[in-house]
Amino acid sequence: MAKGWLRALTESELLRVKVEIVGLVDLDQATAEALATEFNLGGIVIGTDLPTVLRESRADLLFDIVVPAARRAVVAAGLAHGCHVLSEKPMAASLGEARELRRLAAAASRIHAIVQNRRFISGVRRIRRLIESHVLGELTALHCDFFLGPHFGGFREQMDNVLLLDMAIHTFDAARFMSGKDPLAVYCHEYNPKGSWYRHGAAANAIFEFSDNVAFTYRGSWCAEGANTSWESAWRITGSKGTLLWDGGDRFDAKVVTGQEGFMRTVEPVAVPDTEDLADTNGHASVIENFIRAIDAGTVPETDGSDNIKSLAMVFGAIDSARDGKRVTIAA
Repeated sequence: MAKGWLRALTESELLRVKVEIVGLVDLDQATAEALATEFNLGGIVIGTDLPTVLRESRADLLFDIVVPAARRAVVAAGLAHGCHVLSEKPMAASLGEARELRRLAAAASRIHAIVQNRRFISGVRRIRRLIESHVLGELTALHCDFFLGPHFGGFREQMDNVLLLDMAIHTFDAARFMSGKDPLAVYCHEYNPKGSWYRHGAAANAIFEFSDNVAFTYRGSWCAEGANTSWESAWRITGSKGTLLWDGGDRFDAKVVTGQEGFMRTVEPVAVPDTEDLADTNGHASVIENFIRAIDAGTVPETDGSDNIKSLAMVFGAIDSARDGKRVTIAA
């Protein structure tokens, strides 16, 4: 993942001007040194101890790209040093840790934001605009399918709740962002299908209750081979006047009712509005740019922990529901 972050930092004109890499930290120093060589990062501090590298490099920002179990210690160290911190998702390994990090960020008067890079793609931004336009009428439900079979190797294949914790948060966050609604409760069934190469929880079905009587349903698997969906899922979004289908890529199909009579009323296609700002559609680069602009302006970035903890609460609500076999109320 570090390579994706470094590519974003070097490919964005704004980030090339605003951000200078002054240090790299890895438990294996040779790995950090190889990364520095690959990205021509000469004259930087490289080490295996985060507080030491922060101190010697005099860093202002910390980009946290560690595995979830290490998140709390890394973010806490960055905030204690006085850094603003931008973390990989998930925000924390538990809701308790997430709340603690919110308290630490507030005490340090620093920003702790999360890279929800899949929120910053054209399709998600366009759908939010369509929903806000009320062309589909009042929003009633969002439904999505996520079926892929990636063979990652490494830590993911040993994780508990791997689909919900490591991937579904992208989809849950997108649903919350597109709808503009708050998650209230969830019922979830999680399982590990036959043939799964993951140790635990490679598939899940969840029903979420959102505010304003909006439903969000999720069907997902990370060990479903043969008919892949997009990484962004395949969506059906329904309103009181019509429906939008999105394949997670470039294909949209939106129709609204125009007829007043008949058993099945006639419908006509409607256009999905363009993205309001193309600068918000570049994934990792857009998230980091949003983070940097917020620091400069003294504002709160879109994926600040105060917002992202709501998406994390959806994940842990689903995990709790699957474990206990019952509907769970969601509280961030």
